[in-house]
Amino acid sequence: MSDLTNEIILRPRFKIRIATDLETLMKNFDRESEAPFLLSRLDEHVYLKFRKEYTNFWSPQLHLELTSFEKGLSTIHGVFGPNPTLWTFFMFLHFGIGTLFIILGIFAYSKYTLGNNITLWVAGMVFLVILWFALYALGRFGKAQGKPQMQQLHAYLDRLIQNYTQL
Repeated sequence: MSDLTNEIILRPRFKIRIATDLETLMKNFDRESEAPFLLSRLDEHVYLKFRKEYTNFWSPQLHLELTSFEKGLSTIHGVFGPNPTLWTFFMFLHFGIGTLFIILGIFAYSKYTLGNNITLWVAGMVFLVILWFALYALGRFGKAQGKPQMQQLHAYLDRLIQNYTQL
């Protein structure tokens, strides 16, 4: 398996090639998960996450996609990510801040062209930029908080596929 770098990037991805057919590999993920993990499979998609009692606000999850384009060879495409609800919330906040920034910029330009004072509008835009940087810092903090659990998910995946020859 390709090692993850020391720095957690935005939604880290990896790919593992395994010398086995797809059906055998999919059956391997049909087993009962061990605590503290929750393993669920829907066709070629496998989701590894933590049980509710082991999660916190920043807990990551691992999405695996199992594919095979050659007989006897399978590929696991994995992507680490935050809880989808948390991810959607952060994207909504970023979109909202960007939209408000554009709206304030339009008002500031309109007021400027009419010869009015734009101090309040520019101050609002500066505040939104500071707020955006604060959200960015909060996201980086969250990734740092989720790193140990991400490594646990990675180790659990290694245990699940340890009986297969990796290419």
